[in-house]
Amino acid sequence: MSHILSDVIVPARAPYSAVLRAGQIMRIIDLCSQQAVDALFYSADDVSERYSAQDTLAAQAAQGGRYDLTTGSVLLSDELRPMVKIIADTCGFHDTCAGACSCESNTVRFGHETLHMHACRENFLFLAARHGMSKRDLVANVNFFMNVPIRPDGELTVDDGVSQPGGYVELEALMDVLVLISNCPQVNNPCNGFTPTPIQIIITQP
Repeated sequence: MSHILSDVIVPARAPYSAVLRAGQIMRIIDLCSQQAVDALFYSADDVSERYSAQDTLAAQAAQGGRYDLTTGSVLLSDELRPMVKIIADTCGFHDTCAGACSCESNTVRFGHETLHMHACRENFLFLAARHGMSKRDLVANVNFFMNVPIRPDGELTVDDGVSQPGGYVELEALMDVLVLISNCPQVNNPCNGFTPTPIQIIITQP
């Protein structure tokens, strides 16, 4: 029987971080539905080793896999080492192509009046500073529960999320990893149903 190490409600728009030891499991729960959860992964022993979206998708493609992430996907570091594996997923797909929202990108996409609005990049910068990192350490991230289909012309489009209330994704740590999470504050596109909501994060030791 699994032992619960941590059970936290992360408020809407808020940052969160944790160290997962190898073998531990993190369950991210979309409490209200349609809430994007941005995540970055670093080696807990050396943060210069971090998640590589490019290598992860290249490895999936070499095995005839998909451009998104779901059960069975192994997230690789930039040293091609397995970091975490998705072991359960009620949503069916998670994005790792569209990146994180920022004040600057909000301005470009939605108008100058959105410049003051909080964004995932701000959450990541806050968390990075707490762990001795800076903006140079931010890389391409995972967007859990975010629906980003690729159109036939290659365009990425953010569509309405499909996760249901209580939907979840479970990650098994394959090495000691530092996880940075931004409970996405975006209100200008449908990735959060235009209304950011809380999430729950449970860490267990099998």
